[in-house]
Amino acid sequence: MKPVATMQQSIASSAKSDLVELRRELHKDPEVGLDLPKTQGRVLEALRGLDLEITTGQNATSVVAILRGGAASAARGGPPVVLLRGDMDALPIVEQTGLSFASRNGAMHACGHDMHTAGLVGAAKVLAGVREQLDGDVIFMFQPGEEGHNGAQVMIDEGVLDAAGSRPVGAYGVHMASDAPAGLFTTRAGSYMASFCQLDVTIHGRGGHGSRPYQTLDPIQLAAELIGSMQTFITRRFNAFDPVVLTVGSFHGGNTANIVPDNAAFQAGIRCFSPAAEDQLEKDLPRLIEGIAQAHQLRAEVKFERKLPATINNAEHADFWAATAGSLFGENRFETLPHPKAGSEDFSRVLMEVPGAYGHLGAGSPDIDPNEWAPLHSARAVYDDRILPDHALFLATLAQRRLHLAAQTPTH
Repeated sequence: MKPVATMQQSIASSAKSDLVELRRELHKDPEVGLDLPKTQGRVLEALRGLDLEITTGQNATSVVAILRGGAASAARGGPPVVLLRGDMDALPIVEQTGLSFASRNGAMHACGHDMHTAGLVGAAKVLAGVREQLDGDVIFMFQPGEEGHNGAQVMIDEGVLDAAGSRPVGAYGVHMASDAPAGLFTTRAGSYMASFCQLDVTIHGRGGHGSRPYQTLDPIQLAAELIGSMQTFITRRFNAFDPVVLTVGSFHGGNTANIVPDNAAFQAGIRCFSPAAEDQLEKDLPRLIEGIAQAHQLRAEVKFERKLPATINNAEHADFWAATAGSLFGENRFETLPHPKAGSEDFSRVLMEVPGAYGHLGAGSPDIDPNEWAPLHSARAVYDDRILPDHALFLATLAQRRLHLAAQTPTH
């Protein structure tokens, strides 16, 4: 019998055309949010014949597939479990790539989730081909609603982490990067991606004639002052090595030049990398805003909402993620990320529950000048789907090696 690693490589290579075809079908017809019926159907069809235990979601069109390993031993109280995740939803963006398989329905896989889905299908095919050599079970988590719809939490609430009978000893995911060299793997231990919080502020003042502002309580002037004060507050109250990024992305007040309105409102997105910073922001920012408003005799209505926690990689699992990439593809295809990424990711909810790691895989197209690579969420983002076999092989190898390690450890 061939070694497991050789068999996995062979299966991944032979599946390339099918994975590329699946990815392009998904790309051509993307769906947004938690309800992805056509995407779910394509995934179920792609998994047909792999002898998996498959369930679908009740509150979202998720797919959970379980592969039972043939070499698992029950001597230690049941086989270990590993979870692999791929998200499936697109963004409400009109595509501008000019690809022959570009979407024309007003949505776009601008964040590479079509690649994630196809790669996870590929991992299922690879592991199904070496089932008898697997020392445990694998959960394949096909998730809708990552783009702001809390899809990971929906699946956790529906039991994805316990679907195989015991909690995973490792959970892993890979995110494609359209603006990084194709085939380059990156991760880091500890904080990997930022949390995301949303701040909604409404300033209640007293409107009047623009020629007599002293007779008004001007909410626009106060809102403008608050935006600057928040940035100053962050630079002076937070450690520069545990950074906070605050961006005001929406500002509304008034409708003509010579009237002071009664109200003004703005929204800000806030990203940070530690629970301690998030706790401080939630406590202190509303107090700062309300206090400044009160000093000017206006009233501030403040809502601070935690949307996503930070993605924090378990150190041992991040090292394992990195070592696996290096051993499979060569050390020149792995780099340790020096700093966390300021984007947010709802795989963070999985990593809050079970140990694991998350990282990126470059998919910048070699057919495009690197200076012209468009980033994630751009209408021009292009992903090189020739790397899908490597993606599938990497996920499968993470699962196979982690199961083998766990099976040797009685405390899994």
